[in-house]
Amino acid sequence: MAPPLLRLDQIALTFGGTPLLSDAAISVSEGDRIALVGRNGSGKSTLLKIAAGFVTPTDGEVFKHPGVTVRYLAQAPDMDGFRNVREYVEAGLGPADDRYRVSYLLEHLGLTGEEEPDTLSGGETRRAALAKVLAPQPDILLLDEPTNHLDLTTIEWLEGELRQIRSAIVVISHDRRFLENVSRSTIWLDRGVTKRLDQGFGAFEEWRDKVLEEEERDLHKLGRQIVREEHWLRYGVTARRKRNMRRLGELQSMRSEFRNHRGAQGKAVLKASDARESGKLVIEAEHLVKAYDGRVLVDDFSTRIQRGNCVGFVGPNGAGKTTLLSMLTGLLAPDSGLVKLGTNLEIAILDQRRDSLNPEQTLSDYLTDGRGENVIVNGEQRHVASYMKDFLFQPEQLRTPIRELSGGERARLMLARVLARPANLLVLDEPTNDLDMETLDLLQELVAGFAGTVLLVSHDRDFLDRTVTSVIAPEGNGRWLEYAGGYTDMLAQRKEALATRKDLKSGKTQAAAGTVTGKTSVQREEKRKLSYKQKFALETLPAKIEQLHTEIAALEAKLADPELFTKNAALFNKTVADIGKKRHSLETFEHEWLELEMLREEIEG
Repeated sequence: MAPPLLRLDQIALTFGGTPLLSDAAISVSEGDRIALVGRNGSGKSTLLKIAAGFVTPTDGEVFKHPGVTVRYLAQAPDMDGFRNVREYVEAGLGPADDRYRVSYLLEHLGLTGEEEPDTLSGGETRRAALAKVLAPQPDILLLDEPTNHLDLTTIEWLEGELRQIRSAIVVISHDRRFLENVSRSTIWLDRGVTKRLDQGFGAFEEWRDKVLEEEERDLHKLGRQIVREEHWLRYGVTARRKRNMRRLGELQSMRSEFRNHRGAQGKAVLKASDARESGKLVIEAEHLVKAYDGRVLVDDFSTRIQRGNCVGFVGPNGAGKTTLLSMLTGLLAPDSGLVKLGTNLEIAILDQRRDSLNPEQTLSDYLTDGRGENVIVNGEQRHVASYMKDFLFQPEQLRTPIRELSGGERARLMLARVLARPANLLVLDEPTNDLDMETLDLLQELVAGFAGTVLLVSHDRDFLDRTVTSVIAPEGNGRWLEYAGGYTDMLAQRKEALATRKDLKSGKTQAAAGTVTGKTSVQREEKRKLSYKQKFALETLPAKIEQLHTEIAALEAKLADPELFTKNAALFNKTVADIGKKRHSLETFEHEWLELEMLREEIEG
């Protein structure tokens, strides 16, 4: 194994109270591609800052090989004192570095270099910082959330760039697909301690689950051993006659270890508030057109979105995703065309512009709109402290100003507010930003199992593949097309369509083109598969159907009482109404399950 260029060993850091880091270690050798993963607030960014030399640990050893160059991508770069972006990026170059590489990087990151720091958005500032650390091609690159604010095209370009540069890399990211494509080893920071897996992130989650299972078994064994030793201490003849001081000392050590064990952080509880069912047709759009300053963002777009659909919107920054979404939800009028919204719509919108949050507002006031200590969830009052626990906030954070929250905590806070409101149409604009992977898993299950309709803007390819039933993507010149399936399905369909167009342009006869089209159709048929949402529904619908049968039977048993109407007419009428609602839901679930089962048999057959 090559000697390390950078080594952190037994790193400890505390700000008072529970240590943030207690036994953390990183070893970076030439050619390493390391994914640094862990829950929000576990200390990943702090550990990366220690590696970069910006934070001094309370204890431990930091070794950097003499002459090794390190570049660190901060989440909030400082551009004070620079006239424009190019000057800022060139400040990171050494005497022997290629200055033309600056122009290459700025072009691919969507910047000209002439932008002034004061005029940049948060995303543009991050892209400028990314260009600055990539330009000199250092020995070690420390990247903290490099994909934030990047569109899918740029993320895929960045993956290719990182694969070909000579630098060793340590990267923090919540983008699963990005980590799978970039990493070769994984360091897990959990409760202040690091564990290393000499495989890429693709193998991490299975390994992590095994580690946690072993830890739980070991803790259970320790508890059993403590019980046995305490029994010996109280009742053993030898113990009564003569105290065994060594054994007593071991018992005290075991008690201390058991008492001080820090369990894994709990999971968030994500559940959308129920709303009445919307009409079957949720949105119908015909021939939408929208232009700004002579540039056409949407040109002649039509679609029909039905109840239960989950539609993903992808495309480069500035392509018009938000504009199209605003027109479809009735928030923005098109220049021409028609949008018809369905009946009984109750819309909840997650807008990821976190800059709009009032930094001085407390968490409690944000969730309750400043009206008391309770929040209404599913028609029931809950104390705001209890509701906050579902999203991993502690009761003592009730009066914490929003300015003190991390990016991940702000993301969870905005989700908490949106999900408290009854909705049958969820509009989620970049909901995955800054969420840790465990919370992402829960959000994925929520979206996949949501009974209503979801419109989702995201640059997270893995999340799109696991949730959406179709993808709407720009084709250029204001044209947008809808593709069945997830993001990977969209890429496959685009590739097939491009191949067909190339064959037609090459002068092949109509018959040959027909043969190609026929083959394409066969290939598409072979590639058909159930989406994640459809698989999830197939697995969960039988239990829902069985539950409804049980509830209907219980209600019918109530009605069997011949004196119920005489005793309590209101209860009788309510029971009849409840049976009607549940039978309607039962019919809907059975119809949905039958359609999915037939589709599954068709695909497998």
